[in-house]
Amino acid sequence: MSPPLHIHILGICGTFMGGIALLARELGFTVSGADQNVYPPMSTQLADAGIALTEGWDPAQLEPAPDLVIIGNALSRGNPAVEHVLERGLAYTSGPAFLADYLLKDRWVLAVAGTHGKTTTAAMLAWILEDAGLAPGFLIGGIPRNFGLSARAGKAPFFVVEADEYDTAFFDKRSKFVHYRPRTVVLNNLEYDHADIFPDIEAIERQFHHLLRTVPGNGLVVAPQADPHIQRVLAMGCWTPLETIDTQAGGAGWHAELAQPDGSAFEVFFAGQSQGTVSWDSLGAHNVHNSLAAIAAARHAGVPAQYAIEALGTFQSPKRRMEIRGEIGGVTVYDDFAHHPTAIRTTLAGLRARVGDARIIAVLEPRSNTMRLGIHRDTLGPSLAAADAVLLYQPAGLDWNLGQVIDTLDNAQLFDDIDALATYIAQMAHPGDQVLIMSNGAFGGLHEKLLHLLAMQQDKTTTPT
Repeated sequence: MSPPLHIHILGICGTFMGGIALLARELGFTVSGADQNVYPPMSTQLADAGIALTEGWDPAQLEPAPDLVIIGNALSRGNPAVEHVLERGLAYTSGPAFLADYLLKDRWVLAVAGTHGKTTTAAMLAWILEDAGLAPGFLIGGIPRNFGLSARAGKAPFFVVEADEYDTAFFDKRSKFVHYRPRTVVLNNLEYDHADIFPDIEAIERQFHHLLRTVPGNGLVVAPQADPHIQRVLAMGCWTPLETIDTQAGGAGWHAELAQPDGSAFEVFFAGQSQGTVSWDSLGAHNVHNSLAAIAAARHAGVPAQYAIEALGTFQSPKRRMEIRGEIGGVTVYDDFAHHPTAIRTTLAGLRARVGDARIIAVLEPRSNTMRLGIHRDTLGPSLAAADAVLLYQPAGLDWNLGQVIDTLDNAQLFDDIDALATYIAQMAHPGDQVLIMSNGAFGGLHEKLLHLLAMQQDKTTTPT
């Protein structure tokens, strides 16, 4: 028997490419890969799967030559490994193209697109289908805690994919999601983001419309009624039935009525008829919205809304989505992926609704490409206004000074050293405080550093003299 084909993945530790690695391994390929800035949870997930990792881009990793190289969209011309692939004429492809060619072409694809909430909504949808006994495949840009991994092949026909509008690869500048050809698609919301790729919101709208063009007439589009950019996308042409997520009662689509102000319980309605009440551990109006999209998409796949509502009662948010990393001495430390002003604002609003008057300390590392370019400098300050204290970290490479944001806020401070930031938080935090740490990276291990300092302080206060 010949050995499995060897696939080597350049940029393997991104959430998407790490998922591709797991799927390729499950399909029987021998998988290896390389990346820089390797950090959990993806590095841990890959190590647990027995996938060999190389640090950096030394072309020696491509000798002997693999059968296929999958190149992530973070790599570009001039990268030593990329240049080696091209010069030696090695077979290469992109992650989205590999997914489409090897897994999706015979599946009922349920794609979740949008600026915010893709990971959480896709995780909800996958869990609803799982709870219904359908064993879906999925590829999600995070690690859903209900599953413990970001991707699996699953059983036919259903496959849930987080549909990202970011570009595919250096040799394919289309958005990733045009490769997936979904039958069910969620357009969760749309705002300007990815300023390193898109010159304006109209360019993103065109890509979303390209996605709509791939959805068949017997499919379903789920979209918010009140999002002006989504409405502009739909106005360009839609050839598929549409179900809307409404903001208030009386519409023909889906809407919710809160039973608890923090969104931990709410009644679901479709076409004016109650479908049941969700009671769960998630919080915030944004997650109520996400859940309606997931329920609608699952219903299109054959899961009645009542079953979906019941399944959400055992849903666990993906890692790094309001994940409680620890509670020491009455101080609760959260880890959240929020990196866009809208996501920051809605996350803070959800936490405020849950904790009431408790002090919220918001800690932010603005490290996304759009943040680095300063696109959100005017909206970042207002998005943090619900916090009682704001601590901003100025990362290396940020093209503008966060002092501009500090000046717009009360009780805000700026740091350029993570150890000093951790020490400051540990000293200022009191029992009952909620420390919300937000970054789309590892934040230099701030969570672990802070929890360690809090534990040391706790030991000192409890150790008898």
